Amino acid sequence: METSLGRFEPHDVRKVWAKESAEFTPWLARDENIALLADALGLELEVENVEVAVGPYSADILAKDTGSGRYVVIENQLGKTNHDHLGKAITYGSVLSAGTVVWIATEFSEEHQKALEWLNDNTGDDLSFYGVQLELWKIDGSRPAVRFNVVSRPTEIVRQAAVVKANEKLTDAKRLQFAFWTKFRERLLAAKVVTTAHTVRPQYWFDVAMGRATVWLSNIANTYEGRVGVRLYLHNSVADAALAELEKQKGEIEKELGMKLAWNPHPDKRDKIVAIYRKADLWKEAEWEPAIDWLVETVAKFRQVFMPRIKKMNLSRNTQPHPEADEGV
Repeated sequence: METSLGRFEPHDVRKVWAKESAEFTPWLARDENIALLADALGLELEVENVEVAVGPYSADILAKDTGSGRYVVIENQLGKTNHDHLGKAITYGSVLSAGTVVWIATEFSEEHQKALEWLNDNTGDDLSFYGVQLELWKIDGSRPAVRFNVVSRPTEIVRQAAVVKANEKLTDAKRLQFAFWTKFRERLLAAKVVTTAHTVRPQYWFDVAMGRATVWLSNIANTYEGRVGVRLYLHNSVADAALAELEKQKGEIEKELGMKLAWNPHPDKRDKIVAIYRKADLWKEAEWEPAIDWLVETVAKFRQVFMPRIKKMNLSRNTQPHPEADEGV
């Protein structure tokens, strides 16, 4: 039996965004679109501002990697890479004290890819450069779909080294959490629950993207209380509206998940969560495997059940710092 398959066809980016500053940059700065870029990069991005003044010029997008708290400069170019945009990207990054520079273009020359690789190899561990090729694709005349093709990035070893270097004086709990999340990340990717995952950091949470900058899964490894958990985290700028919408579907959601959830267990906090927890004595390494198995399976279920609902919501936001920065272990 012969199966008829569609054919991928490239689509001209300029037919969708004729002007970079007036059309593409505002499009990319929207929550659902910056989340696509963040997912491709394996970062946690929230837009701080657009067209940020740097002397007589302006940086297209200034964002923050909420996982590390460092600034991210995004330089957009609807065309083939050139020295002018490379120079601007480096200048904007230095003036704005960014820890990451992301250069987006529709075509990368071999020379500019090598330049980014050289920068990653020869700058400090706390500075990263990414090259992202912007692509649009259609299938048999369908609407065009965007693809952020990362053509240059720092190696995972370099990124992990930066994390460790920034946290040389770790407590025993932080060392444990770093090792635990490293194993969890490996399992999450091996199970193909996600295609990319954020860099592991020595902290009690590990975030997984949900396709929106203001909503994500915040998994926890709590050494003090002896438990792990998966939490749908709703940023305070959208929390009330998102939680109210989800609570209308509480019965349906729990039925699809096959589990009872804790809905807004901390009503006094501005950020809202929907969560489930499991006991695990993380000081006993023998309990890691079942805990990680449970986390991976639960993350997969949460993404399957919650993501379609989250993507349908009309959520606006005011950019705020990462809500978990001051939470305990």
